Amino acid sequence: MTTTQPARTPLGSLPPREHLRLGQIDTVLDVVIPVYNEESDLEPCVRRLHDHLSRTFPYGFRITVADNASTDRTPEISAALDEAIEEVTAVRLEEKGRGRALRTVWSLSEAPVLAYMDVDLSTDLNALLPLVAPLISGHSDLAIGSRLARSSRVVRGPKREFISRSYNLILRGSLAARFSDAQCGFKAVRGDVAERLLPMVEDSGWFFDTEMLVLAERAGLRIHEVPVDWVDDPDSTVHIVRTATEDLKGVWRVGRALATGALPLDRLARPFGDDPRDRDLTGVPRGLARQVMGFCVVGALSTLLYLGLYSLFRLGVGPQPANAAALLLSAIGNTAANRRLTFGVRGRERAVRHQAQGLVVFGIGLALTSGSLAALDAATGDPAHGTEMAVLVAANLAATLLRFLLFRAWVFTDRERDGGAAETGGGPVDAGTGGDRRCAAPDQHTAVPARLGRSAR
Repeated sequence: MTTTQPARTPLGSLPPREHLRLGQIDTVLDVVIPVYNEESDLEPCVRRLHDHLSRTFPYGFRITVADNASTDRTPEISAALDEAIEEVTAVRLEEKGRGRALRTVWSLSEAPVLAYMDVDLSTDLNALLPLVAPLISGHSDLAIGSRLARSSRVVRGPKREFISRSYNLILRGSLAARFSDAQCGFKAVRGDVAERLLPMVEDSGWFFDTEMLVLAERAGLRIHEVPVDWVDDPDSTVHIVRTATEDLKGVWRVGRALATGALPLDRLARPFGDDPRDRDLTGVPRGLARQVMGFCVVGALSTLLYLGLYSLFRLGVGPQPANAAALLLSAIGNTAANRRLTFGVRGRERAVRHQAQGLVVFGIGLALTSGSLAALDAATGDPAHGTEMAVLVAANLAATLLRFLLFRAWVFTDRERDGGAAETGGGPVDAGTGGDRRCAAPDQHTAVPARLGRSAR
């Protein structure tokens, strides 16, 4: 079956989300089932899934069985299903790894919506259409089934329940993840998003899902969550201790990459304002709303840091030295945070100059706050600590607007921001040869058809 879809977009920020042009696409959904030595469950699973999709899914679909180097009869059963059912395609990989299988098949698939589920079909299939509907409509970029949602119904043992909830708490605490269930084997992603996202995902095993979701969330992509009914498979062959160890290593690796800015997340950014009415506004600087929000968040955190440092320094020195030291340290952190998070300037080039310009802005803030303290001291003689703090907060709020205007118009100009985007691969660079080690082709040690579909056999 031949699948057609709109041409892939060049690297750079993703285009606004759009409803898929379903009349022009033969195969809308490609559901991948990664398997390893599943000779007993594979055929019933595929036939049950095919029957469900044939009855309930209103668009063209394909089921791809991705065999992860099985050593039993799984390859023979996969090939037999490929021949017997038109919508089934079998793919053989010579190395194990669920992430490797998903990356390989999804990278070659031409379907605009890509999904996967575990072979045991623990998740109720009635959740499949709600899972992919937001991707078809253009509302969301990824979708996941959640066993931890309030309305989900889950049957599993206490050990797996404890492990699952502990793992998601670790993700929330270490990577600031906001999605609720990283490990549920029931996920989907738009094809245009997968094209950009998959080359950045390094893991080829069980951590693949988590890494993909964390990167997507950090890039600002929209993740839709679907409550599911889920029944644990008591015969699961997953090695819990080894999997947990690899997951923790992955958490550390991804956290370090995010902290050092090693990931070109600009390539996954969606433009602000998908509504054409937003894009047609005149007299409003591009990205102003996002920058104001980012500046406010950074400013609030910087103010808390400043007040904490001032209180600490005030224990040993007078108010003026304490204010100057606290403001200097918080200003350096504020400039670095605004440079990266608010105005999107990345890379080391011009970083020293930006800090020097930020210190000039710091000087203005120092003059305002120091002048306020001097005026308070002249008026009251010996003000209380609480009064000093209130005056300093008021002075910082007064300087905030001026600081933002100076940052936008002088420190981080449009030229600076555009240059920063170019440094991180925001321009039209080939994903396979762009120099980023995360932008690589699928694993070379796999035997797969050139294009997934009936003509690939």
